[in-house]
Amino acid sequence: MSVDLKKTASNGNENLSISQEQQAQITEVRRLIGPLSGKASTYCSDASIARYLRARNWHVKKAAKMLKQSLKWRAEYKPEEIRWEDVALEAETGKIYRSNYTDKHGRTVLVMRPSRQNTKSTKGQIKYLVYCMENAVLNLQTQQEQMVWLIDFQGFNLSHISVKMTRETAHVLQDHYPERLGLAILYNPPKFFEPFFTMVKPLLEPKTFNKVKFAYSDDQNTKKIIEDLFDMDLLESAFGGNDDTGFDISKYAERMKEDDKKSSSYWTGENSPSPVSNIVPSLDSISLDADSESDNEKVISSPDSETEKEIINPNHHIVVNHGASNASAGMQ
Repeated sequence: MSVDLKKTASNGNENLSISQEQQAQITEVRRLIGPLSGKASTYCSDASIARYLRARNWHVKKAAKMLKQSLKWRAEYKPEEIRWEDVALEAETGKIYRSNYTDKHGRTVLVMRPSRQNTKSTKGQIKYLVYCMENAVLNLQTQQEQMVWLIDFQGFNLSHISVKMTRETAHVLQDHYPERLGLAILYNPPKFFEPFFTMVKPLLEPKTFNKVKFAYSDDQNTKKIIEDLFDMDLLESAFGGNDDTGFDISKYAERMKEDDKKSSSYWTGENSPSPVSNIVPSLDSISLDADSESDNEKVISSPDSETEKEIINPNHHIVVNHGASNASAGMQ
C-alpha cells in the first residue's frame, strides 16, 4: 500500500472555533440529553458535546443519540474507575503504552505493538485499551483534544490478526471516543496485512479511515514526516528515532499509578457523584425525525467535503465562551 503521508500533511495550524450557530446546536444537544449530574455532567462539557457533533457532521439528533449511548456505556462500564492493578497483566509486554513524550503539537502518543499480544481474552484486551485511552486523554496538553497512535509491526505475523479485536477496537474508538484520534501511523506493516486492512475497512467510518496512514522505514517521505511530527531524540528507535531505551514495565507501572491518583482526583473532586449520578435518560426519550436512523441501524458518519484528509491536524481544540475551564477540558 502506498505511502500517502506527504500529500496529506498540513502545517497543523487549524483551529476549530465555535460559531454562534454551533453553540446553539450544543445547547440543543443538552436539551435533548436532559438533566445530568455527577460524572455524566462533568463529561458533557461544551468541548465534549462539540466532538460528538463533529463526529455526526453537526446533525443534532444523531449527535444526541450517540452521546446518550456513550453516557450509558460509561455508567455501566465505568472506564474512569479502571486502575493499573486491573490491567497490569495486559500491560506486561508493552503491547500498548503511553509514551513519555508528545508529538510537536502536544498530542499524547500511544505506542502499540500487536506482535506483543500476551493474552487471549478480548474482554481483558479491550479493558486495557480503554484504560490507555482514558490515560491518554487525561494527559492531553491544554486545549489539545487528540492523540496519535504509533503502531509498530515488527514481529507481526498471521497469528496476531484478530477480526474480533479489530471490530471491538473500532467500536470503542468511534462510538465512545469520537474525534479523539488525530492520526494512526501503521509503521512497516507486512504485505499480508494489506488485504486484511481492506477487509476490515467497512468497520471504519470515513473520518477514521482517513486518519490511518501507512509508513515504511525505507521511504524518504515517511522519514521526513516523522521528523516533522516528533522530536527524534525522544522517539523510539523502532520508528526511526534516537531513543533505544526500550519499554520498562516497572517504571511504566509507577507512572500509571501516579496517573491513577490524578484521574481519581479529577473525577471525585467537586464533581463527586451522588447516588443517582450514573442514571442517564433512556435512549427512547430522544424522538428522532424521519430522516434519522431507526433504532436497529448503526449511526455512522457519512462522507462529505468535511471528511478529514490531513495527517497533521493537531489543533482540533474548541474555543468556547461557556463551559469547562481549560484545566479540565482534556478529560471531557
